[in-house]
Amino acid sequence: MPAKPSPKQTPMKEQDPRERIKNFKEVPYGYSEEEAMLEAKRCIQCKKPFCISGCPVGIDIPGFIGLIAKGDFKGAIRKMKEKNALPAICGRVCPQEEQCQQVCILGKKNEPVSIGRLERFIADWEAAQGKMEIPEIPPDTGKKVAVVGGGPAGLTVAGELRKMGHGVTIFEALHKMGGVLMYGIPEFRLPKKVVQREVDYVKSLGVKVVTSHVVGKLQSIDELLQEFDAVFIGAGAGLPWFMDIPGENANGIYSANEYLTRVNLMKGYLFPEYDTPIEKGRNVAVIGGGNVAMDSVRTALRLGAEKAMIIYRRSRTEMPARLEEIHHAEEEGIIFEFLTLPLAYHADEEGNVKEMECIRMELGEPDASGRRRPVPIEGSNFRIPVDLVVVAIGNSPNPLLPSTTPGLEIGKKGNIAIDEKTGKTSKKGVFAGGDIATGASTVISAMGAGKIAAKEIDEYLKTG
Repeated sequence: MPAKPSPKQTPMKEQDPRERIKNFKEVPYGYSEEEAMLEAKRCIQCKKPFCISGCPVGIDIPGFIGLIAKGDFKGAIRKMKEKNALPAICGRVCPQEEQCQQVCILGKKNEPVSIGRLERFIADWEAAQGKMEIPEIPPDTGKKVAVVGGGPAGLTVAGELRKMGHGVTIFEALHKMGGVLMYGIPEFRLPKKVVQREVDYVKSLGVKVVTSHVVGKLQSIDELLQEFDAVFIGAGAGLPWFMDIPGENANGIYSANEYLTRVNLMKGYLFPEYDTPIEKGRNVAVIGGGNVAMDSVRTALRLGAEKAMIIYRRSRTEMPARLEEIHHAEEEGIIFEFLTLPLAYHADEEGNVKEMECIRMELGEPDASGRRRPVPIEGSNFRIPVDLVVVAIGNSPNPLLPSTTPGLEIGKKGNIAIDEKTGKTSKKGVFAGGDIATGASTVISAMGAGKIAAKEIDEYLKTG
């Protein structure tokens, strides 16, 4: 009779909070081979594995975990890459606790299998071998697809279509591939070398890459359609939201997009070694409660903030950020001002922000999101001293592509309207997916949309 699985997950070692706030090195260290096998053996290999249906890209989770448990790491990474070309990324930033792990049978009475940690392990194991295995690519079909955007959706579409034998070229606006993986997620959560590794794998399949190429400026979608048989748009949601409150144009108030791009992609934290200056505030406030807010406030702390604060209008219970990220932020000494809403900013004589005026909130009845709606408490206004503010309350799709593409239907929020089951847009031969179609979401959701679109693009290329 097999041994009863441990009720608790195998812990993963991490940097000490007192040390990690002084550097940008990755916080968790990852599993050793022994730890990975120990955790993998907790999987009871269900006959009806709900975890697979909980994964947006349909990874054979019991399959790859079972191989890890046997010590067959090469077989495990092969099994993983049947469905997922970016496992080192997903293993680090995918919200497994809300997807595959949430429906793990073990999780009903105990802790679920740590699927994400095992995914990260097997990807890192392969990298440590020094050579990634490239699957056999079928003969060239003669069909060509243009992919706009080198983020998770674009990389997924490109990899899938290339494995079907189609020619693929990715057009990326920035000077580095990866999209939000490169510019949005900090080094301490997703090292750039890991992203580059996954990008290199996709390129090794035969995908062509053109960087610093802004489709919609240098070339229109219609012009791409003259050269390519189909186009996939995966350009993300790069238009930041602001609150439109008095004083928001003061110096020292950033969107999270700009702040994180300066630090991550442009290496602002290494100024003057890299010529990308970044404001290093002493009293930093980050507005929002999602993962981007957590990334911004933990970055500010590492850049030397004496006081790094999250300003959030609801309570901790309603925060959309991953629990792991909230936990790490708390360990690091981040201050949380819950049930607090900014009303205005006040600047000094030179136009630099010096105070943020806020009001206290209380939770009322649930709103459309299912969370209790925050209601202002009259007369509870107060001010917080700040010299740097990062607004991390969400993003919309950049209007450049929709505005330069006749015949492309747009949704109410500026997103490209698609058939979610196929990724088809209103324009023949044009498909879309990821944040530009849904608004800001998760990396794995964008990848899931990419897989759906790749399948439909393949059908379209075959049938015309």
